Amino acid sequence: MMRPRCLLFLLLFLSALPLDARADLNIFLGDLNNRAAASPLDYNTRLGSQFGIPQPQVSSLMRSVASPADAFMILQLAQMLGLSHDRVLNVYNSNRGKGWGVIAKDLGIKPGSPQFHALKDGRFNFTGVPPRGIGPGPGPDYHGPGQKGQGKKHEQDGPGNWPNFDDSGSGKGKGKGKGHNK
Repeated sequence: MMRPRCLLFLLLFLSALPLDARADLNIFLGDLNNRAAASPLDYNTRLGSQFGIPQPQVSSLMRSVASPADAFMILQLAQMLGLSHDRVLNVYNSNRGKGWGVIAKDLGIKPGSPQFHALKDGRFNFTGVPPRGIGPGPGPDYHGPGQKGQGKKHEQDGPGNWPNFDDSGSGKGKGKGKGHNK
C-alpha cells in the first residue's frame, strides 16, 4: 500500500519539474502585471528608467502590447540582443499568442543557449535602475569599459595615461616589423 503511494508521488513530482521552469517566467510576468496594476505611473517610470526609454515612447509601447509585462519583455529582449525595441515589437506582433520562446527563436536566440534559459527561467530583474553602462549615465559603481574596480592609477605616465609610454620613437623592443623604410 505504501509503495504505490510513494511511486505515485514520485511520478507526480517528476512530471511537474518541466512546468516549474516555464512557471518561473509566468510568475515573473504575473508579478510585473500586478505591479503595473497597482501603480501604472510608477511602473512606466521604472520601465523607462531601467531601459533608458523616454516616457512618451514607454506610453506608446504600453498601448501597443497586450500587457505591461509584454512591454518589459520587449525592452529586455531588445537590450539582450542589441536590437531596437521597434524590431522586437514587430516580431512580437507577428507572433502574438505563440509565447516568448517562439519570439526569442525568431529573434535569433538559440534553444539551449544561456539567453534562452534565462528567458524560460524568468531570470530578469525589474529594478527601475539602468544596468551598468546602459542608460543616460554611468551608475555609482561604474568604472569605465573594460576596467574592473579601481586598480592602479597612472596619472604620471605618458599620453593616454599608458604606463611607461615613450613617444620618442627610439623604442628598445625586438618586435618583428613589417619591413617598412628599410
